[in-house]
Amino acid sequence: MVEHRKPISVAEAVKAVLNHSQHAEKELVPIEYCDGRYLATELKADHDVPPFDKSPLDGFAVRSEDTTKATRENPITLKIIEEIGAGSVAKRIPQQGEAIRIMTGAQIPTGTDAIVMFELTKEHKKDGQAFIDITRTFQKGDNISFQGEDTIKGTALVAKGRQIDAGVKALLATFGYAQVPVFKKPKVGIFATGTELLDVADPLEPGKIRNSNAYMVASELNQMGAEPIYLGKLVDDFEQCYEAISSALEKVDLLITTGGVSVGDYDYLPAIYKKLGANVLFNKIAQRPGSVTTVAELDGTLLFGLSGNPSACFVGCELLVRPLILTSFSSEKPHLQREKALLAQDFPKPNPFTRFVRSRTYFEHGCLHVIPTGLDKSGVVTSLADANALIILPGGTRGYEAGMRVDVLLLNGEGSAWMWNE
Repeated sequence: MVEHRKPISVAEAVKAVLNHSQHAEKELVPIEYCDGRYLATELKADHDVPPFDKSPLDGFAVRSEDTTKATRENPITLKIIEEIGAGSVAKRIPQQGEAIRIMTGAQIPTGTDAIVMFELTKEHKKDGQAFIDITRTFQKGDNISFQGEDTIKGTALVAKGRQIDAGVKALLATFGYAQVPVFKKPKVGIFATGTELLDVADPLEPGKIRNSNAYMVASELNQMGAEPIYLGKLVDDFEQCYEAISSALEKVDLLITTGGVSVGDYDYLPAIYKKLGANVLFNKIAQRPGSVTTVAELDGTLLFGLSGNPSACFVGCELLVRPLILTSFSSEKPHLQREKALLAQDFPKPNPFTRFVRSRTYFEHGCLHVIPTGLDKSGVVTSLADANALIILPGGTRGYEAGMRVDVLLLNGEGSAWMWNE
């Protein structure tokens, strides 16, 4: 007897998963190894930046009042009394008619209030003493980077949950974070189910295919900031599958299986969830591809039963696993970024369920366009390689024509706080 499954909306499925979200633990990692991790605390400025008035260029520190009468016809001459580089502090205080040679980044000498760049001066020597001629007037504050003009002590700069990139890392270094507080990577176990699966290095055999889903999901998890743990393949044997999954649950924070969640004779995952005593949150979503995607919960651990079809597996991971992991990192934008785009070609296929079409976006004439990347079937793998977005085609529609505006989810975007219509 075929099991009857009642589909729920994508939004309901996402909410059901996020109802079981947990905050990831925190740890300290050396700043050299924090790239791509998620900040576990808010980053605030613990001092002014810059911490002192400094020169943004190579030139001469002068008293602006000494330049008030300088013109091209009647240049003023200043005596150079000292030279300082970045990291050095002037020992002398210029008096009337004196200046200090200064390099980029050096602290502004006491008694000076403007910087004259080298190219606006003419240097010369007399009896071994260096002088400069200036042919224009300078105002107080000219060419000075003032203390705190970048940021003031106590300013909140980066929110907790932000992924660390080069810019954030520069701030961490600026404020002395040799050890960076980040969220621990959740350990996510991956099983690929099906006797038909071969290892990547195996030669093809009649009736068999190579296991691509496990490697694809592992890549998605790495990009999400999790730690994927490939646990191997599961053959079509109920007891072997049950023992492997039961044992794996003790070692991981989440468990993902690909395949085995449909209603065929060898789709054992629903029965395994039942024997484990797991609470099935849902076993069908009103979406294509991946309608049979199933999620269960056991003692706080979520078990994601993703489709064995590559594109369906990919979509399920992006829509459900991504927001769960990023929410555990306190990310403010855990969902894929949703935007509007113009459809670049006809898509006549009717959509009884919400359809997610592998696609590529591009800008043309100042507008975002989107076009499918290949054959729109759940078992297709080649359409994933060129996809940077998913077109959302709502259920109940009878196809779309080129030029129509559609919603798209950007696979490489900055993310969204919430992207689903209620």
